[in-house]
Amino acid sequence: MITEIYVYKFLDTTDNEINIIGRNDMKRGFEIVSSYEGQGLHLPQRQTKAAAGYDFEAARDFTLPSIWKMDFIKVLWAVRHQEEVSPAQQQLAQAALKPYLVPTGIKAYMADDEYLMLANRSSNPLKRGLILPNGVGIVDADYYNNSGNEGEIFFQLINYGITDITIKKGERIGQGIFMNYLTADGETGDLQTRTGGFGSTKR
Repeated sequence: MITEIYVYKFLDTTDNEINIIGRNDMKRGFEIVSSYEGQGLHLPQRQTKAAAGYDFEAARDFTLPSIWKMDFIKVLWAVRHQEEVSPAQQQLAQAALKPYLVPTGIKAYMADDEYLMLANRSSNPLKRGLILPNGVGIVDADYYNNSGNEGEIFFQLINYGITDITIKKGERIGQGIFMNYLTADGETGDLQTRTGGFGSTKR
């Protein structure tokens, strides 16, 4: 357990005073995943005083292909006209609809009774046709520093636009909101311990 509490100040490149606090004072927040250190990533930030969400940026350049590829259109045409769709065509359609995981290089720590909700930016579907297929993402407290991927946060995105979309490193791709959760009566306490990143419960 870390018992030392320390607070010190330094000036950033714009001469703004920044406070750094010890671990005992840290309730929830973000850190850069070790493999991304020194690569110029920014921790998620709120943009206004009343903003609930912390904006996440892409950790690297990334191209999201449009789902409207010719093979996918062929499958839609066949379904519309009640024609038989071959297994190969089904695989092509499923591949076109598979979401892409956009890396952020960020991990989040929080209290055990909290989680981080990942949501889309309002401008993504409106201006670029980018959708979160899972609606919202849930980052549990025990995802932080897991043995599988150190707790790196990814955003699942599908491009429903008619053209491929290139996301540049540092471009805002989504937002995270810290939330509390409640538990139901009657839990036995016989719960699994997380052993990895995605799919850690084997389902």
